[in-house]
Amino acid sequence: MTDEGPTPPFARAVIDRDAERRADPAIFDAFDADPASRVMLVHGDRALLAEQVEGSAPALEFFQPAEAPAGMLRAYLGRGDTPARAYELRVVDDETAAAVEPEAARWVGLRDAATALDELGTGLFVEALALANWHASHGFCPRCGATTTPVQAGWARRCDQDAAMLFPRTDAAVIVLVTDDDDRLLLGSNAMWEQRRFSLLAGFVEPGESLEDAVVREIHEEAGLVVDRVEYLGSQPWPFPASLMLGFAARIAPGVDPADAKPDGEEILELRWFSREELAESWGGVTLPGETSIARWLIEHWYGGPVAAPDRSPEWSVS
Repeated sequence: MTDEGPTPPFARAVIDRDAERRADPAIFDAFDADPASRVMLVHGDRALLAEQVEGSAPALEFFQPAEAPAGMLRAYLGRGDTPARAYELRVVDDETAAAVEPEAARWVGLRDAATALDELGTGLFVEALALANWHASHGFCPRCGATTTPVQAGWARRCDQDAAMLFPRTDAAVIVLVTDDDDRLLLGSNAMWEQRRFSLLAGFVEPGESLEDAVVREIHEEAGLVVDRVEYLGSQPWPFPASLMLGFAARIAPGVDPADAKPDGEEILELRWFSREELAESWGGVTLPGETSIARWLIEHWYGGPVAAPDRSPEWSVS
């Protein structure tokens, strides 16, 4: 981080991942025998929330190991709020999820839950969802096509044919706060979004490319602008399904006219420059990223504080 301000929403984890214990073949036996251990459940892209009573804050539902269903996958998440308490993920199928909790409203997605959960709950949810997504897409070895088996407490898979080890991978993506010499902010509307939705420009890092080069390339490809003065601001995981969003600021290069900004017509359909005053006045005409996104965090970093719609129009979420 370049300053000591708030961190992005999904980067506020307070989890000790306790990675050294993953290689212990008896880790789950010890976990199950510890009365302080707790299990969280994930079904698809949703986690089970505790039933709320009057005045209680939203929270993940935790089970003691013997009370939780076996699940299709279990993975050790680490230690959280106290050194003595360990946490585990168990992924359950449709039938098990319905048997545990038939009320669909208590199975909640990360985007909806993260702004309400505390740092421990959000951190566990982000970690668990990222792991669950990786396992769901790696049931077969990419080298030979054989089946794979989870090992190392859920943090690796082993090929059943040749014992090759597979480890979770994260796709790096840059997201960029582009400004001009008048400190106006560039926002774009993606072809996949509804009209009037605007966010920062972003894209995946290509093989053999540095992060800084990815910033320059993406802005040129999507907006036709040359930028420089690239500065790293912060990052957050984005497990939809397996990205790490790396936030940067960049200024248009000397001699570049902001009016030359031109959407590529494929990914980006519209580009607009905003001063802080224009952004505040435009809330009735544009929709900005939701509170869980690093895009919103970066915009507020530039804006100098929270941005809020006067009419509290519904928000949406994009990385």
